[in-house]
Amino acid sequence: MKQSDLLRRVDHPRVNASIFFPRQDPGLPPPSGSEDFYIEVESDIRVMARYYPHGPDSPLILYFHGNGEIVADYDGIVPAFHGAGASLMPVDYRGYGKSDGQPSVRASLDDAHIVLDFVLNLRRERCHINPLVVMGRSLGSAPAIELASSRGDDLDGLVVESGFARTAPLLSLFGISLDELGVSPEGGQDNEDKMGEVSIPVLILHAEEDEIIPVQDARRNFERTAAQQKRLVTIPGADHNTIMMFGAQYWGALRNFLSRL
Repeated sequence: MKQSDLLRRVDHPRVNASIFFPRQDPGLPPPSGSEDFYIEVESDIRVMARYYPHGPDSPLILYFHGNGEIVADYDGIVPAFHGAGASLMPVDYRGYGKSDGQPSVRASLDDAHIVLDFVLNLRRERCHINPLVVMGRSLGSAPAIELASSRGDDLDGLVVESGFARTAPLLSLFGISLDELGVSPEGGQDNEDKMGEVSIPVLILHAEEDEIIPVQDARRNFERTAAQQKRLVTIPGADHNTIMMFGAQYWGALRNFLSRL
């Protein structure tokens, strides 16, 4: 983990209050066949992950969701991941769903490492040797890219969906500037910089009409990645919150990517 990380530099109460929108789990029973795990990330603080197995040989996607979502939202989406040939394990940030604590930028990045360690140990205990892919949507692109750039030996692929390339434009959406925070971007690693350290296979998915994170961010991340096996899929007509509805392009690209690992 790099102390020059620009995202960790902007770990500020105003930023955390602006970019995180935690909500509680509705309390509905989890789907049959799923399995919940509570992962200790700090003393008396646990985050919840839900495992939706597909098949013993299916790639497992460790998934970091967007800022307004919770794990339970994926109860209804998981059939599409299974249709793409993947098992799925989404994780709630602190304060989201059934997770303890309060969300913060730093915690979202640091906790990702602890979650990955947990998943690796679980796979060893269960003798799972299927590919392990990390995927991040929107804000979740940050912990996903964090892991892919620094823990590539533990992973077989990275999927970035609706991900951002630079922190400053993201903060500007919330009326926050780096200057206000007293943060200089000089020498700080951003998402696009970390992509330059990603050498595992990469798939980038982005809506061409994304009104929150422009498609240019996807192109920047794609251009910067050091991966030899990489693919960028931009989806015409889709926006930030409808991208998954474009099944042939979205799920077809994911299925194709996973089949090549």
